[in-house]
Amino acid sequence: MLYLWLKALHIVAIVCWFAGLFYLPRLFVYHAMSEDAISRERFQVMERKLYRGIMIPSMVATLAFGIGMIALNPALFSGGWLHAKLALVVLLIGYHHICGAQLKRFARDENTRSHVFYRWFNEFPVLLLLAIVILVVIKPF
Repeated sequence: MLYLWLKALHIVAIVCWFAGLFYLPRLFVYHAMSEDAISRERFQVMERKLYRGIMIPSMVATLAFGIGMIALNPALFSGGWLHAKLALVVLLIGYHHICGAQLKRFARDENTRSHVFYRWFNEFPVLLLLAIVILVVIKPF
């Protein structure tokens, strides 16, 4: 029963984390397009609150519940799909931290990238989510 609770909470944490991973780069798009100081300051506040208040706690919860599930069911490691999923999770954590670094650049008014870059940057977590869900549901290997 504990395993199922961890699984449910893991899924909720993933949804919250991905909401932030999808929305923060979209805020970067609008921030890069902003031309006045008031708008830039507003975006900085929104980005900081999203990253620190939602994304970081959701990432930590996702990892904690996932580790808990593996601890309760070590047989999960017998499938190659889990190894592939964990490799993609490592990439996702890297993307998360790249978002944090970019947030700091915006906070220092040092952004050098255009809104077009962030529109493409925003697509990376979609690809990771697609691959992770396919691995978890289909378990191809």
